[in-house]
Amino acid sequence: MNAERVSVVIPCFNAARYIAAAIRSVLEQRWPDLEIIVVDDGSTDGSADLVGAEFPQITLLRQTNRGAAEARNLGIRHARGPWIAFLDADDIWLPGKLHAQAELLRQDPSARMVYTAWQVWFGEDATPSAAETAALLAGANDPTRWSGPTGWIYPQLLLECALWTSTVVAHRSVFDEIGVFDAGLPIGEDYDLWLRASRVTPILRVQRPCALYRMHPASITHAPPRENYRSIVVSRALARWGYGHDRAGVMAPSRVRRALAQSWSEFAAANLSAGEFDRAGRGALMSLRADPTHAAAWKVLVKTAIGALSPHPAVNR
Repeated sequence: MNAERVSVVIPCFNAARYIAAAIRSVLEQRWPDLEIIVVDDGSTDGSADLVGAEFPQITLLRQTNRGAAEARNLGIRHARGPWIAFLDADDIWLPGKLHAQAELLRQDPSARMVYTAWQVWFGEDATPSAAETAALLAGANDPTRWSGPTGWIYPQLLLECALWTSTVVAHRSVFDEIGVFDAGLPIGEDYDLWLRASRVTPILRVQRPCALYRMHPASITHAPPRENYRSIVVSRALARWGYGHDRAGVMAPSRVRRALAQSWSEFAAANLSAGEFDRAGRGALMSLRADPTHAAAWKVLVKTAIGALSPHPAVNR
């Protein structure tokens, strides 16, 4: 990766308030050969016009609204660099991110993918103040706080999606080998891709935060999930590859079942809160099917039964 071109793909949907800050955070990396590709996913707030006017040096692509996966895939197809990075339009890279990732790849030339730790930032301003940044990054060099899976990590990924898309850099050959984001998954398409990638390359982690994951009202999904996509993605991986990897060992099936039970109980709880009793009950039963001892699922199941039998306002379904 040292001195090679990095193509940064930024999907954008109605992010006029934040997209300029995201682009500037890439430019401030001071990378010697940088290509920035913004894919506007059918924005209606003038995002694309803003990018075209303020950043004429970058590549701007437009598509009708088809989702982040399709936008990233379009960016991958147009990227000219051997290394491809991703950044969402409302997130921010911190200075030195690309150089830290390049140094890690230099230490392990067999790796073709690298990500970093990150920090969540609850902010609506374009960029955080110096004081906010200092507070967010307090203890940034503490390896115990920011440690995460690194290397051949397929077994660990069966328990949780440890990667965040806005921190990932991958060699083009990875996509040539395993394909791109599955646009058929409205949620979890990134998790699915990391699982596939973890079968063919070590995935290294910079054990300090190099990006800010912005949380703001528009980024929070309020509707309850209709499907448990985490379970769908993990179950698909298990059916294809099982619990282990010849270079990474095997994850205990009991731990995977507990993780799946947790995902189903969270799915059930979210639907219970929205008054979606049928989905809540189904989720609780699926959780107990994965792990009959999962206490949270039993609680949701009881509350679901009580709620379903009690008078309650009509819920839009």
